[in-house]
Amino acid sequence: MPQAYRELRNKEGIARVRTQAGDEVWLATGYEDVRKLLVDPRLGRSHPEPEKAARVSSSAVIGGPSGALARSRGAQSDIATEKAEHDYLRKLIMKSFTARRVKALSDHVGSLVEERLDHFATLPQPADLHAELARPVPLLVICQLLGVPFEDRELFRGMSSRMGDMLNREKSQAARDEMSAYMSELILRKRREPAEDLLSDLAGELDEVGMIAELAGTVLWAGHETTVKRIDYGVLYLLANPDQLELLKADPGLAQGAVEEILRMAVTSVSGMPRYAHEDVEIGDVTIRRGEAVVLLLGVANRDERIYQDPDVFDIRRPQADPHLSFGHGPRLCVGSNLARVELTAVFSRLFQRFPDLRLAVPMEELPRIRGMIADGFAELPVVW
Repeated sequence: MPQAYRELRNKEGIARVRTQAGDEVWLATGYEDVRKLLVDPRLGRSHPEPEKAARVSSSAVIGGPSGALARSRGAQSDIATEKAEHDYLRKLIMKSFTARRVKALSDHVGSLVEERLDHFATLPQPADLHAELARPVPLLVICQLLGVPFEDRELFRGMSSRMGDMLNREKSQAARDEMSAYMSELILRKRREPAEDLLSDLAGELDEVGMIAELAGTVLWAGHETTVKRIDYGVLYLLANPDQLELLKADPGLAQGAVEEILRMAVTSVSGMPRYAHEDVEIGDVTIRRGEAVVLLLGVANRDERIYQDPDVFDIRRPQADPHLSFGHGPRLCVGSNLARVELTAVFSRLFQRFPDLRLAVPMEELPRIRGMIADGFAELPVVW
């Protein structure tokens, strides 16, 4: 974590800063501040006057204000309906995460990881762990959850990647529009031929195809991009901390603790989470006025030295007294958090058992990075074993 964030937090708490898009926002980096703001009902993703809202970046995903139901009706967002929209959609999606379906997905994830590792063992060295494991596993899982045809997975990956572009608003919006058009066609197909998947559930409950398409596109993006990056970062954290890696090799049961520490430490988004004040919000010595934006940096809050002892130390046996905020908090907790944990645990309970001598093929500082995207990470992860 850049030291500048820690210095800013200690000096100013919630600070006034300028975003990449050139707009002024409040920046929250402290654990307690971020946790309070995550559950404050006076903050939301919509804005009283969307055209005047401060933007974090040019991304069409989380670069500015949003509202799926409102957009489907031709407006960008509506603060009067956001809470009801959020509660309704959350409840609807949660209905799809039945115990039976999650159990089936969990079993499938373990088999899928085993298959990918079997395939990986056959490749010439060095091989790209990002392309062969970190990228395909979350993508295949989210496609199965949604009910996306297997043969369309690479099309999905490309659209999802372009949606996260922070620098080119036209490119990002075009990818989101392409995703919505694809989803709309698929939803109509699900209505004719329903199956055991989330899209079929939504298509059977909701009338507005455009809104379902927007929601499904967001679920796809959020449901796999950050998990891909966390697999990459998790491998790197373990390789950079051989004492922790040896603990995991000796006891794969520590994988769950390793996953929580990876989630706490891996900063997969460089833009933060924007929220807009629907009315004045006082927190500490700061008043966030109606219409102003506050950006929540979850990854920085997860390194708050007032909460975590030695916050920059990677410790897979760290006590979980203060849960990290990587999946949000309270009513804003990510509905797919348990599935993400299942995927990550499946990977890290198996990878180094299967390849105990796995190591980078190039120095860490030479790994090619992905720039200008919401989900910060690596383009390749070449390894040998």
